[in-house]
Amino acid sequence: MSGEETEAASDEDVAADEPDPDAPASSEAANENAKLFGVWDVTEIAYEDPSTKRYMTVTPIAHTMGRHASKQFKKSEISLVERLINRLMQTDENTGKKQQATRIVRDAFDIVHDRTEENPVQILVTAVENAAPREETVRLKYGGISVPKAVDVAPQRRVDQALLFISDGVASATYKSTTSAAEALANELIAAADYDVEGSYSISQKEERERVAAAAR
Repeated sequence: MSGEETEAASDEDVAADEPDPDAPASSEAANENAKLFGVWDVTEIAYEDPSTKRYMTVTPIAHTMGRHASKQFKKSEISLVERLINRLMQTDENTGKKQQATRIVRDAFDIVHDRTEENPVQILVTAVENAAPREETVRLKYGGISVPKAVDVAPQRRVDQALLFISDGVASATYKSTTSAAEALANELIAAADYDVEGSYSISQKEERERVAAAAR
């Protein structure tokens, strides 16, 4: 092979190694740049509670179309925002209305940002961490006697209970009231993130669970 042919071959190898600027970005890079509802960044969320961190996945996808529905033990891979949306659907008014529940959460996030000037996804994560009970009671039977016993709550159940308390707080705040669901959800998230026992239904429920558990020790 002549020197010119060798130089031409080396130029082709270099060109093959260089990325094509017109080539489409990979799906991983696209997911990293994607934002929840097209607005909120989910890449720099801070977690204060290490026990629940692995059970609170935050992704820019708010509707997985039932991707994990047929897979056992895949609940933790669903975005925390979608799990909140699904929990809001478990009421008489929103049963089966995924788009309506999604709109409620999206509007609530806008309200949270207007009031706090912070990322509402971070507010949600902090609210769930604060509202997650650490202890609860079970009923043990000794003969014919039922005795309450305090037990530690598993991290997965802590997240589930926090989402339940938040959704129940929204339902109670909007029942026979002119307060919209988005406004009630924003109020609940902000109060729970601030650990406001008086203003947050979810925090008050957590405190009550732990108080009863402390008495049953």
